[in-house]
Amino acid sequence: MIHPTAIVDPKAHLDEDVEVGPFTVIGPGVTIRRGSRIGPHVVVKGPCVLGERTRIFQFASVGEDCQDKKYAGEPTRLELGDDNVIRECVTLHRGTVQDRGVTTIGSRNLFMAYAHVGHDCVIGDDCILANQVTLAGHVKLGDSVVLGGLSAIHQFCHFGEHAMAGGGSIITKDTPAYVIINGNPAKPYGLNLVGLKRRGFSSDAINALGECYKLVYRKGLTVEQALSAIDSRFNLPETRTFAESIRVSTRGILR
Repeated sequence: MIHPTAIVDPKAHLDEDVEVGPFTVIGPGVTIRRGSRIGPHVVVKGPCVLGERTRIFQFASVGEDCQDKKYAGEPTRLELGDDNVIRECVTLHRGTVQDRGVTTIGSRNLFMAYAHVGHDCVIGDDCILANQVTLAGHVKLGDSVVLGGLSAIHQFCHFGEHAMAGGGSIITKDTPAYVIINGNPAKPYGLNLVGLKRRGFSSDAINALGECYKLVYRKGLTVEQALSAIDSRFNLPETRTFAESIRVSTRGILR
């Protein structure tokens, strides 16, 4: 299952059925779980763990040293869950000791061509990063996030679950859960209604989220006043998630 031109370090661990394409280099400290297919001309550097059924296409660089100038060769890590698809020329970097020491990626994510994930990022499950999306260091994405092509997120920003960014968005503040944003600089344009309906959210939850969105963005309230109103009027899991994604913001939310 390993092409004769591939170079696999003896200190790497590959489950028996892992496929490795021609001219690929897999370094020490790399673990690749069963069912994974690593294409040609790929570089995977450790310490790094790739979960089951990982699919990596040609010319991707996974687990390389980060681009932080403070990085001095410390043994930081990259960890991926299962069923991730990493397309051509994607770059996924390991963490730094100044933060968590690990870049963490969940399961069932799609990284389209030329996407970049910087050091110490935390990405949930079922996210889509379209072509040339760029995440700076320390970015956090919730589950089921969709980022349109050429979008860029500033370091330390949080992007809430089920939120969406249109193509070319420049995101320098935190994005609440369930919200759709677009532009340079990015601005909110309502709830991600299509995404919520496709994922089976109830009409009650969607209607409640719509009222919560109005409290934050349409009523002229401060963030604190809006959160207080949400807490007093709504008690659904989805509304609590929306409020909490605002409450934990460290950079301020897009408004």
